[in-house]
Amino acid sequence: MDKARILVVGGYGAVGATVASTLDGWFPGRVVVAGRDGARARALGGVRADVSDPDGFRRTLEELGDVAAVVLCVEPPDTRLARVCLERGVHLVDIGATRRLLDGTAELHDVAAGAGATAVLSVGVAPGLSNLLARRAHEAVGGADRIDLTVMLGAGERHGSDAVRWTVEGLAEPPAGAPLRTALPGHGTRTAHPFPFSDQYTLRRTLGVAQVTTRLCLDSEPLTAALFGLRAAARRPAVRRALTASFSRVHLGGDGFAVRVDARRGGRHAAYAVTGRAQSRFTALAASYATRELLAGSPPPGVHHIEQLPALAGLPEALAAHGLTVWRRGEAPPA
Repeated sequence: MDKARILVVGGYGAVGATVASTLDGWFPGRVVVAGRDGARARALGGVRADVSDPDGFRRTLEELGDVAAVVLCVEPPDTRLARVCLERGVHLVDIGATRRLLDGTAELHDVAAGAGATAVLSVGVAPGLSNLLARRAHEAVGGADRIDLTVMLGAGERHGSDAVRWTVEGLAEPPAGAPLRTALPGHGTRTAHPFPFSDQYTLRRTLGVAQVTTRLCLDSEPLTAALFGLRAAARRPAVRRALTASFSRVHLGGDGFAVRVDARRGGRHAAYAVTGRAQSRFTALAASYATRELLAGSPPPGVHHIEQLPALAGLPEALAAHGLTVWRRGEAPPA
């Protein structure tokens, strides 16, 4: 295990390149970049691997022979690739945010446990840091009746194609709840709109909280209003295609992001928040720390969301060394 390889799938992309470089600093010579574009992967000393071809992916693992962990920085179409990894006893870190895929991978818990493998899901900023903050707030009030998560993303950041496509698809879903005005440390009070982030569904199960809602806004208030003004139109496939193309080309605004979690139980209220710059970078760093824990720690076998692993509870503070600011209610918010 000390010399086994770490396969970073999508390791030349917006998130994967940072995952690969960070892990290479901790585990020199063990990181292998993989992706569907074989030429790009091989230019980095890696291999071709297509997440939509689980049989081909199995052959890649067999050819490499000594893979300890796979980091998925791109979303596969289904859970077959996760099964391929876990059946072989290969640890898995998945930055995916699609509820259907997360739920399907969670169902492989017994497969993973039987093979001695661990999978970590909900790894990133939202889901990810949002899940960890929710657990803190939930415990601070002695078990929440209601949790509200607010996510602000930078409209000027260059996100990967998967992230852009996921955002547009989410815009087309009917809203589950009402907009909410929330104070975000360092960014003032913003109006955020219900959005189908997976964390709200995961946390209902892992924390046992019936009412959990995640809302989204952009760093630009006019862009937020314009984006959610297109919600009804985005239900048409042609509009979604046009929006995906536009968001991939046009980058207005900054790269700052914020996540705030409020938990309430009766008259008790606890709130935690993080702020930073370059959400994609922090998603990559979260995935890197999760991978390091799988390889250097003693993770319990099976499939777990990030908030279910006590060893990762301190991740926000670990990321403070990289520029993340952590805030809790009662402290002076960062300027």
